[in-house]
Amino acid sequence: MKNAILWGAMIGVLSGIWIYVMHSAGIGPVNDQVAPLEYFSFLIPAIGLFFGIYTYRKNECKNQMGFLEALIQSFKILIAGGIVTVFAVILYFSYISTANTLRDFSGRIFGALLVGVILAFAVSLLFTNKSNKVD
Repeated sequence: MKNAILWGAMIGVLSGIWIYVMHSAGIGPVNDQVAPLEYFSFLIPAIGLFFGIYTYRKNECKNQMGFLEALIQSFKILIAGGIVTVFAVILYFSYISTANTLRDFSGRIFGALLVGVILAFAVSLLFTNKSNKVD
């Protein structure tokens, strides 16, 4: 669980920093328009999940990990990252953002959830190396 909290917190902090950088650059959720630079935000959970599952397999599983084990660990990392990111978004709307853009931001939250699930499956498939036969 320590691995999931560490990498999830890293994803959450980097996502919070990304939100602040986008705001500083003048790019934000307005009228359901997505700036091209916003699409690069998927790299944060992708890289975090990649290294999180890699270190989990290497340190705690002795380089042998099944798909379900990797998927559960991926979801743990994403949940920890989501909690930190939601906290960062609350701070963003409370202290930084002057516009009421919660409605515009909610679509991005759903998109992040969808991307996270797809990335969890992809990273789990990438690091699975123990086959479980079902007879």
